[in-house]
Amino acid sequence: MPRSRAFEPPRWTTALDDVDVDVRAHSALGIIGESGSGKSTLVRLLLGLDVATSGTVQFDGRPVVGSARARSLHWLRRRTGIVFQDPYGSLDPRMSVGRIVGEPLAALELPGDHRARVREVLDDVGLPSDAAERFPHEFSGGQRQRIALARALVHRPEVLVGDEPLSALDVTVRAQILDLIRELRRRDGLTLVMVSHDIGVVQNLCDDVVVMTDGRVVEEGPTEKVLLDPQVAYTRRLLASIPVIERRDR
Repeated sequence: MPRSRAFEPPRWTTALDDVDVDVRAHSALGIIGESGSGKSTLVRLLLGLDVATSGTVQFDGRPVVGSARARSLHWLRRRTGIVFQDPYGSLDPRMSVGRIVGEPLAALELPGDHRARVREVLDDVGLPSDAAERFPHEFSGGQRQRIALARALVHRPEVLVGDEPLSALDVTVRAQILDLIRELRRRDGLTLVMVSHDIGVVQNLCDDVVVMTDGRVVEEGPTEKVLLDPQVAYTRRLLASIPVIERRDR
């Protein structure tokens, strides 16, 4: 609520307006649009990190209501995982990788051998066997994003959400992480929600796509149809302004 003068009333901005989105189980949904279009706000509502002033969010028929009480959304945290844009900023530099990756297991009070599960998921994302004893600064940007991915997957969620998780990586590393996410999704049957301004990421990973601008959904449908034959002028302009990387088989 920024003020341009000290005594002006606050100006409210509508972050999302009349948005109606469905995510099918075991599918991959891409959310694209320019910066400020409402993509990240939508994801935060889906995960119960923000509270909507109106409307509802449901996960498998159960309402998602953001709350200050940590335990009130344990059921949702158990079923979802998220990878953020900045692989270094999302990792506590004072903690070892083993503690970082294993933290959700402890926070969600899950049973089992946590150390064994951490070793298993680090192997799944292609990190060396001694990674658990090391610290984030000892790894490259691509490896740190693998750490963040391991943390998001360690508790075996049903839904993996990526909020611009590849934008900070160079082209070669981005392609490697894309391949990794695709393989993990195929193996584990994950439902994927991928927020990106990179059309190539969505084209390579997602079955369906939602196009957003100014807090509204302006076009949605199967990825191939929307990207190859957009029906809305905004989508055509967006696609024309962003290079598309070569599609790989999903």
